[in-house]
Amino acid sequence: MQVKSLLLVLATSTALFASAVSAQQPAPVRIRGELVSVDSTSMTVKRKTGGEVKIAIKSDQAVSAVKKIELADIKPGSFIGTATKNSGGKLVAMEVLVFPESGRGTGEGHYEWDLAPGSMMTNANVDNVLSGVDGRTLKLSYKGGTKEVTVPADTPVVTPTTATRADLVPGKKVFVVANGDPANLSAARIYVEKDGVAPPM
Repeated sequence: MQVKSLLLVLATSTALFASAVSAQQPAPVRIRGELVSVDSTSMTVKRKTGGEVKIAIKSDQAVSAVKKIELADIKPGSFIGTATKNSGGKLVAMEVLVFPESGRGTGEGHYEWDLAPGSMMTNANVDNVLSGVDGRTLKLSYKGGTKEVTVPADTPVVTPTTATRADLVPGKKVFVVANGDPANLSAARIYVEKDGVAPPM
C-alpha cells in the first residue's frame, strides 16, 4: 500500500512539474517586416511595428515562401488558415493561406491573432463555399467549433511554395515565427517574399 501511495505521489509531482515547465515556456513570437541583413547564423528584421530585431537561424534552417492562387481555388475539403477581422458581427478575411494536404490539421482551431488589433485566426476545413455580393463565404469546421468567413474578392489568397536560404535577401518582406525571449530569439519558421509575393500572414 505504501508503494502504491509513493508511486501516486511521484506521478502527481511529475505531472505538476511538467505543467509548471510548460507554463513557463514563452509563447512563440510572430515577426513581420523587412530583412535588413542576413549572415550564416542570424538575420535582422525591421519590424512593421517599428524597431529592429535580431533572430538566430540554424545552418540547415528551412525557408518557405507563398504563391498567389485564385479565390476560386478554395474548394470544399480544402484545409485553410485565415486571419479575420470582425465587421458588423461578421468574420471578414484579411488573408487566406491554403495548406497542402500534407499540412492538414496545422494549428487547427479559432484563436487570437496579431495581424491587426482584434484579429483572429481560424485554421479549419472548408465544408462549403457560397458566392455572394460581398465575395465568397466559407463555411468552416474545426475540432470544437464552426465558423463562417466572408472572403472579399481582393483578399490575398496564397499557398506555400518552396524557397531556400538564398532567397533571404535584404529588402525582402518576411514573416517569422520565433521562439525564446525578446532578447534571444531563434527562428522556428520563416516565410520570405518570392517572385513579388510577400507573406500576408
